[in-house]
Amino acid sequence: MNWITNYVRPTINSLFSRREVPENLWTKCPECGTMLFHRELSDNLQVCTSCGHHMPITPRARFGALFDRGVFAEIKVPEPLADPLQFRDQKKYPDRMKAAQKGTGEREAMLVAEGEIGRTPIVAAAQDFAFMGGSMGMYVGNAIIAACEHAVARRLPLVLFAAAGGARMQEGILSLMQMPRSTVAIQMLKEAGLPYICVLTHPTTGGVTASYAMLGDVQIAEPNALICFAGPRVIEQTIREKLPQGFQRAEYLLDHGMLDRVTDRNALRAELITITRMLTGQPPAVAGDLPAPAVAPVTGKSEEAPG
Repeated sequence: MNWITNYVRPTINSLFSRREVPENLWTKCPECGTMLFHRELSDNLQVCTSCGHHMPITPRARFGALFDRGVFAEIKVPEPLADPLQFRDQKKYPDRMKAAQKGTGEREAMLVAEGEIGRTPIVAAAQDFAFMGGSMGMYVGNAIIAACEHAVARRLPLVLFAAAGGARMQEGILSLMQMPRSTVAIQMLKEAGLPYICVLTHPTTGGVTASYAMLGDVQIAEPNALICFAGPRVIEQTIREKLPQGFQRAEYLLDHGMLDRVTDRNALRAELITITRMLTGQPPAVAGDLPAPAVAPVTGKSEEAPG
């Protein structure tokens, strides 16, 4: 051992050693395989800048981009029974709930809020697929009822973003009962003459599709979203036939009359502003959020310059 080994070499290694790169610095697009810088992807609302593939987005991130200046007020949702059936599979139901809450930072699978889009007040609800597959349990049913009751009380339109794998099996028949409960809640909006706009995101399946996700006055979907009751693999195995290309995807459903629009996530806010203002009898929004310029009356005569 000498001073070169003990001092010089460690010093040189420390100067030229590679810094560790955080694992979450880059995200690989599952569609085209492009490596995307996480900040660039976040700024583009989780849409691939290379191929346009729409990746999952959290309700809070969606609301931050949807509402004016990202400002919104959460609407309180009544808490249901924590574990009504004492359900257990590989884990206890409360343990699965705690893991989902820790992983997402949310209380449950749906977030309800009130705010303004283009200076148009609305109530919005969004499901989080990262929370147990966005599954519909008693809390989601309570959230939809709370959103509808708040919308009726404030005379506001409701915009709902659906993303779910279906009903939550850990709540059994109680989760299936949220289908008629949510349907009755949406009917409250209809009877009050208030608009209900449903945005279907990837994936929207099962009992969610069979209830509130298909009851909108206007049905919008994000590109290539899977929208169905039973999935294509189940159908293929049942009928023993190959399904058409793009079957049960948003564009296929649009062509067959089940949707009104398929809209890119980055253009969705502007479209929702236009639709909500039109359905509530308001004039079109002004670009730049400024007052409309005064228009001078037309007299039909031209003024001559003084000689």
